[in-house]
Amino acid sequence: MKILPKLFILLLAIQLFVSCNDDDNVNIQPDPTITDLAIDTDDLSILVEALVQVGLENVLDDNTGEYTVFAPTNDAFEDFFTEIGVSEVSEIPNAVLEKVLLNHVLGEIKLSGDLMTGYETVLAQEATTQNNINLYVNTEGGVMLNGESMVETADIVASNGVVHIVDDVIALPTVVTFAVADPTFDILQAALTRDSFNNAYINVLSGTENSPFTVFAPTNDAFVDLLEELDVDELDDIDDATLGAALEYHVVTNANVLSSDLTDNQTVTTFEGSDFMIDLDNGPQIIDANNRVADIIVTDVQANNGVVHVLNKVLLP
Repeated sequence: MKILPKLFILLLAIQLFVSCNDDDNVNIQPDPTITDLAIDTDDLSILVEALVQVGLENVLDDNTGEYTVFAPTNDAFEDFFTEIGVSEVSEIPNAVLEKVLLNHVLGEIKLSGDLMTGYETVLAQEATTQNNINLYVNTEGGVMLNGESMVETADIVASNGVVHIVDDVIALPTVVTFAVADPTFDILQAALTRDSFNNAYINVLSGTENSPFTVFAPTNDAFVDLLEELDVDELDDIDDATLGAALEYHVVTNANVLSSDLTDNQTVTTFEGSDFMIDLDNGPQIIDANNRVADIIVTDVQANNGVVHVLNKVLLP
């Protein structure tokens, strides 16, 4: 008679096993979304507050999306509040806050091992063209973003993407941001920040007056070639008037001119006042006022207040 209870228990176990493996009866909980991860992380509570304020928590809770989020810590937000003169997130206008938050989001999944030194594209957009803004990533000695924000904790995987926790809020970049963050432009940065200029060019190109700007930025190699062409040893051998005029000759004001807007034989009037010409037949190239030819080797590096195109030669007015 003892075999019956044992048989009953065995049948019950089989029934439970079958029931638990029936697709109609299994309740599989998905992995947490990016929003869930942020809510569950104490040090991201201000980020959650910011997301909720502008309605982005629903976007990052969507399992059909794929995102990479660089998530600032509470301390990062507190420092950001001090920099912009507010005491809490509710004091930031929603339009500004949403754009800053979108400046931390890629529309694809990038684990730390996928990130390479160079430019990524975030979901924030430049106002006049709606072109997506870029983010400069430097992977030498960790992962640094726009020269100011470092990844502290990487690869927190969610069901709809990945979160990397960062130690600074990534401010909306200006055209100067990339000149400072990208070592390709070290000599250009040195020119812009020459002591005798008293930060005049930095202040103009970091601001909104006369923006958006289109900047044709020469590389370090371009400046080295210029020094040889001028038969001087270093940048300091070029006088202020000549260097200042050259810098202004690389800037167009009040226009975010994308590469798709350039036309063959187009005449471009610069901030310096002189013109240069666009040649698309052999390029894209620029022919400067001295008939010197520069190749546009990288296009459409988008900042919040303008766009940068990279040149292999310094233009001379």
